[in-house]
Amino acid sequence: MKNLRKIILFIIIFAALLPFQIHADEFSDNSTTFKARVIEILNTKEKAREDGSTYTQQNLKLLALDGELKDQEMIYQGIADLDVMNANYYDIGDRVYVDSFVNESGVFTFYVVDFVRTGYIYLLSIIFILIVFLVGRFKGLKALLGLVFSFFVIIEFILPQILAGRDPFIISLIGGLGILGVIIYLTEGFNRKSHLAILSVLISLIVTLVLSVIFTKLTKLSGMSQEEATFLIGASKTAINFKGLLLAGFIIGATGVLDDIVVGQIEAVESIREANPSLSTKKLFTLAYRVGNTHLGAIINTLFLTYAGASLPLLLLFVLNQSTGLTFDRVINTESISTEVIRTLVGSIGVMLAMPIATFLAAIKRKS
Repeated sequence: MKNLRKIILFIIIFAALLPFQIHADEFSDNSTTFKARVIEILNTKEKAREDGSTYTQQNLKLLALDGELKDQEMIYQGIADLDVMNANYYDIGDRVYVDSFVNESGVFTFYVVDFVRTGYIYLLSIIFILIVFLVGRFKGLKALLGLVFSFFVIIEFILPQILAGRDPFIISLIGGLGILGVIIYLTEGFNRKSHLAILSVLISLIVTLVLSVIFTKLTKLSGMSQEEATFLIGASKTAINFKGLLLAGFIIGATGVLDDIVVGQIEAVESIREANPSLSTKKLFTLAYRVGNTHLGAIINTLFLTYAGASLPLLLLFVLNQSTGLTFDRVINTESISTEVIRTLVGSIGVMLAMPIATFLAAIKRKS
């Protein structure tokens, strides 16, 4: 009960420091988004691209399901000369998101954005929560609370502060450490193992951050290579530090991976010590280090595949253009690929260092 009180106090103190100064009216414009249902297919036209691929355009009759236009019918003119790369094919009964724009004359223009997928996402989320409860029991519940808190900090602290013009690097570091502290203490309790886990992650994270800053500067990454960055230009009243935002992404991504391996290694040391309390520090470290090595490669490989998966379109572009003389050297030199390479390498270095650091700290005998 005492440990729980300390954890709750930690959460309250951290939450009290969260500022909430960002208001929606800073980003308002003359567009609105609402849900609608396709009630009639007015016209369908299939078109071909130069590469032989085809896409479909449709004129649709829609029925608004919410918003100011609820229960009103409208026409979406989807057949046009513009080639939309992610054009979807809609059937009667499909629920879609619609953007509406009002011109100076007060005339509405409607644009179907995408399918409404949230219902199925919520269903999968419920299945996820049930599985966590069934497998993790009470510890699973604490893990879910930690997940909710992480989302809360990112949405209500990190992102608003970045939009307000604060340094994304510093804000993400503070937010990441706050998330880490709550998650570890919440799931593992207020004890020596948790203290060692936070210390181990902090040391490994500092190394990761230093490498991220150094090589981001050496390679002159701007943080503008991702398509989403272009949409952020002018979206806020204050200028966004895109290079800092890039480093912030490094921090948040590395924190979760480091947390995983550190807690596992400290648990391994504690289990080995419990099985044989007479082991020396050196022997305990050696045995636990061997355990960490068995899954270190898998974690690094997972980290690499995660980032590679996000870059598959770019890698495919490289394969398609090999015949034109596009070399591997040239590909990794592009900022988008360089960003993912550096993100993967600094994250992997942090993971590799976290394992021996956590093992060493946990293996040191406690003072009697």
